[in-house]
Amino acid sequence: MPVPTRRLLLTSLFVALSGAAAAQPSYPPIPPPKRIEPAMPPTRGNYVWQPGHWSWTGYRYVWVGGAYVKRQPGWNTWVPGRWVLRGDHWVWIRPHWR
Repeated sequence: MPVPTRRLLLTSLFVALSGAAAAQPSYPPIPPPKRIEPAMPPTRGNYVWQPGHWSWTGYRYVWVGGAYVKRQPGWNTWVPGRWVLRGDHWVWIRPHWR
């Protein structure tokens, strides 16, 4: 196969694959299953266990391990991250304290 023909074929293949990847949604419908992490006893009294959670990077989920964090005023309930349908598109609500 002549070089220009091979280059054209490879370029066409690259464009076709790029278009297929771009057509996929930028988010999956649900996160992976929750991981079980045992909480170790805190080292100080004013710390609270922040559970591990899946976080959406814009391309994929990554696991953020649980850790003890210093309690802040108003921190009463841990709210896990979730997808919410708003109008005709899905929005990722990051996990947070409420």
